[in-house]
Parts: sequence; C-alpha cells; structure tokens
Amino acid sequence: LEVIPTPETDPDVVETIEQFATLVLGKGVVRAKDVPGFIGNRLGIYGMIQAIRLMERFGLTIDEVDALTGELIGRPRSATFRTADLSGLDILKHVADGLSAATGNDYRLPVWVEDLVARGSLGEKTGVGFYRREGRDILTLDPATMEYHPRAETRSPELGALSRRPLQERLRQSLDLPGPHGEFLRTLFLTTAHETLTLAPDLAWDIPSIDRALEWGFGWELGPFRQMDAVGLAVVRAGLGDAGLDEPDLLRSAGDGFYASEGGRETYRGFDGAPAPLPERPGVVSLTRLKGAGAVLRDGDDASLVDLGDGVVMLELHSKLNTLGEGTFAVLRDGLDLIERQGYAGLVIGSDDARAFSAGANLVPVAHLAQQGDWAALENLVAGFQQATMSLRRAPFPVVSAAFGLTLGGGAEIAMHSDRVQAAGELAMGLVEFGVGLIPAGGGTKELLARFTEDLSPYLEADPFEAARRAFTLITLAQTSSSALEARSMGFLRPQDGITMNRDRLIGDAKAVVLALAPGYVAPVDRRFQALGRDALGNLRYAIYAFREAGQASAHDAVIGEKLAWVLSAGDGPPREVGEQDILDFEREAFLSLLGTEKTQQRIAHTLQTGKPLRN
Repeated sequence: LEVIPTPETDPDVVETIEQFATLVLGKGVVRAKDVPGFIGNRLGIYGMIQAIRLMERFGLTIDEVDALTGELIGRPRSATFRTADLSGLDILKHVADGLSAATGNDYRLPVWVEDLVARGSLGEKTGVGFYRREGRDILTLDPATMEYHPRAETRSPELGALSRRPLQERLRQSLDLPGPHGEFLRTLFLTTAHETLTLAPDLAWDIPSIDRALEWGFGWELGPFRQMDAVGLAVVRAGLGDAGLDEPDLLRSAGDGFYASEGGRETYRGFDGAPAPLPERPGVVSLTRLKGAGAVLRDGDDASLVDLGDGVVMLELHSKLNTLGEGTFAVLRDGLDLIERQGYAGLVIGSDDARAFSAGANLVPVAHLAQQGDWAALENLVAGFQQATMSLRRAPFPVVSAAFGLTLGGGAEIAMHSDRVQAAGELAMGLVEFGVGLIPAGGGTKELLARFTEDLSPYLEADPFEAARRAFTLITLAQTSSSALEARSMGFLRPQDGITMNRDRLIGDAKAVVLALAPGYVAPVDRRFQALGRDALGNLRYAIYAFREAGQASAHDAVIGEKLAWVLSAGDGPPREVGEQDILDFEREAFLSLLGTEKTQQRIAHTLQTGKPLRN
C-alpha cells in the first residue's frame, strides 16, 4: 500500500493509517510522492508494457515471454500476460492511458492489445484475454492472427539449468543467455533499470521505498535496485553503454552497490550517494540481519538454529520447499537439547521462504527404501518422524510454529504438535498424504482424532462416532485450507492459535507468543481418549463402500481408506480407552503396510516425477 502524505496532512493521521494497514490489513506500507502512478504503477506498469513491446521486437510468443518473466527472474509465476489477465486488460489500458496523459511519456499499449479490450476480451473476468480456457485446456493468443492455440512449453537446456540456480545467479546469468531469449531479457532488464534510476528521486524519498513498492505491490522477489546489486553495477553500467543509454546520476554516485552490510547492519545509498542505515521495521525480525550478525547457533543443509534474541531460538527450515528429512530432524534434536541445557525460553519453527512453511516429508528416501524393501530402515524413519513431532509436544518449554503458505503433510504435523501456531493469513494447510497412497503417520491422524474427540467431549448428546468421521473425511479428501481462518474452522488450527495478517511480522509475532508462554510453562500431559473399535470401523467401511459405489474412489483408494479406518478405530476390538502412543503405533503400521503395495509406490513415483497426484 502506497501512502502519499501532503504538506497539509496531520502526521498522526499518516501514522494511524500506516498502523491499520500494517497490522489489520496485513499490507506492507510505503510512503510515496504525489506524482502520476506513484511508485508501483509508474515502474511496474512500465515493465509490463516493455515486455509486451519487446516480445514483438524479438519475435517471441506470449508463452515464451511468460516463461521468461516469471519465477526465472524472481517475479510471480503469473509473469506478464497472465498477471494482466488476472488484473484485467481494461484496468491495464486505463492505467497506461492515464500515465501517458499525465506524464507526456508513451505508455500506450500495442494496437492489438487495445483491440482485445475493445471487443471485451478483458482476461479472467470475461474468460478470455491473452489466454482462453476451454474445459481443462488453456489456449494462448497469437497476436499475429488474433486466434488461440494450445499452449507451447518454452524449453531449452540453458533455461532448464538456469531455473535450478539461486535467484541472484539466475538474474546474472539470464543476461548471458544466447539468442532472442537472452536479447529480450537483457533489454528488459536494462530499460527497466534505466527508467528506475532516472525516475526514482521523483517518485520516493529513498531507494528502499522503491524496492519495497515493487516487492510488495508487484510480487517481485527483489526490487529493481536490489536486482542491480545482484547483477553487479559494473555490468549495469557496461550494459547501458552498449545499449546506447546514458548513465543516470544515481548510478554514477552508487559506487559498488546501492546496499551494503557490515556486522549484520544494512545500509543503503541516499539519492546523494551517501550511505544511510536501513531502519528496522517495528515487529519485523530479519533473519538475514541476525545471521549476518553471527546469530547462527548451528548451520545444517536442511535447517539451522538461529538465536532470535531474548532467549528464543528458531529452527529455520531451508531445504527445497522446506521438506522434512533426517537432516531437519537432526538439527531439531540438537535445538531441543540446546534450549533445555542452556535455559533458553523456547523455540520458534519457521523460515522466511516466500512459498512454504513446509510442503511435507521428503519422499525421495522413502521411495528408495521401499523399492529396496528395507523395511527395518523405513520403520526407523517413520518412528523417528513420530518421535520428532512428539518431542515438540513434550518439550519442557514452549514451541511455536510460524506457519504460512504451503503447510502440508508432515509440515502440518509439525505445526499441529506445537504448543501454538502463529499462522499467516494466507495458509494452505492440510494432511494430503492420501494423494500419494499413504496416511499421515507423523502423528497427524492421531492429532485430528484427539482434537475432535476433545471438541465433542462437553456435549453429552454428541455422536461418539463424529470425531472419527470428521478426521476420516479431512484425510481421505486431502482437504486443504485457503486461509488461516478456514484452517481454524477445519480443525487444523485451534481457537488459541494466532493469525498474523502481515507476513513480514510472522516470526516476530511467533517469538512474542513464546515469551508470553514461557513463564511458568508446564508441558502438556499425554492424552487418553475413547476409541470405538469395531463400531467405528464398521461405519467407516460403509463410507468406503459408498464412495466406491458412487465412482468416487478407486480400488486402491479403498485400500488406503481401510488402513485409515483401522487407525481411527484403533483396530477391530471393543470400545476402549487408548493413549497417544497407541494411535501412533497404528499409524506407523498402516503407513508401512501401504508402502509395501505396488500402487502406492506408483503414486509416490508419479508425484516425484510430475508434482501431481496419480489416481490409480
């Protein structure tokens, strides 16, 4: 959100608006100058229009441009044309025309784009724009003929290798790509950089505001000045010269970079070229700053321990999509031991990853061991996962998970075994193991059953089967939340779990919860609850039969459902009281049994290869 104070604006009003936007709306707030387009639209729309124009200049397609201007260069997956479809082509034209009229510069869209608007092809809201959906297929517009064709994958060995690199390397190396792809990316980067360098002092009071406006408003991972630093200012200067563009004063006075860091303190260049300290944002914990200041207590490949200050340690997850494996659990064990031995207040689990708290357990070693038939190793692996989640619940100090984005499978189980979850408003949380032919075996099945049983216990008239039914439905349908509020209504979050609307404040809020719980903290005792045995098992088996008869479940779905029903019923014995460990044992047995089936192994292999579930 860009806030534009005028000379007549009461500073208290500005502060109140910024606080409301930050804490309630969850927005990152930037102060901008009162100029046409402010910061985000002036530079972001310029970049989109440049991409459209350069597509024509270098003979590329819409599919190619979206492949080049999305995650490859640290921008949203929707890239250029899909973003325009989502926003609305009429909105894009309105903003572009407004900027042209207000500035006297040429922001006009190509004629063929204006033709789309004129005929009502406005993007997502009309069902057709740069893309058109037909059933399950997505077609792409050919601007030369104004007809739609099946989407074409943009592949090359160079792009494939580049996509696996860290963002800073991708930005640098994208400028050296051969052929039209490289020419397009070089020209787009240099013209956007030149426009930014030229206009920045007129748009904002400082460089960080420019970067944050593009990062928060347009979803760029790095704003334009941080991108220039990543590429190297010497490269920028040389590129501008080769392109026949002048070197703006701001670049001339920037030395080796617009940002610098020393001892964990970051500085930026003022518009006069002098360094200035980058102010800390209230309530925001910067892992980058802390790690630069030497706060790393243990550094592993998949996870690290970071001292957040005030006696709080963080388990920072940093594997691909923060998937969980032995490397993560080894650092977790060290962290739990360290906190107890040295008297720290408690633990926060999370990361500053843009997409995922954790996408779940790493299935690669699971698939490998299953193919080898090494059941002893697999049992140890599953038991180790269960011990890890229960160690969070039994720790003699508070554990808080700072959950956000993808919080799936094992990631959800980690969060559910924490004393509290401090969740970002945008939360996709669920137990999705059914899709790969398995059931939750890190305590997730047990936790849902225990929670739903506790929820129903005050109501004497409640159906005792309801807890098992609710857990069975959530797991078999692999339901995930679309928000933290929905996760609470589904049972993945509890009433006492918190929600943070501003993602940047999440770690700070989780730390505050640890400090609030720490005085006089006592670990919860293991729960005991009623399992219905054969009574629940019969009901759940009928549900499986009904799904099969309705054509909503395959034969192997029924096999998985049977194993899940066995766990939720605690076997086929009479109703009886069970403990948490009893259900964990049932979980582990069912998980290993399913791993031994050919169809589950096929599902796992397919998901690892394609990223999509297989219904066999």
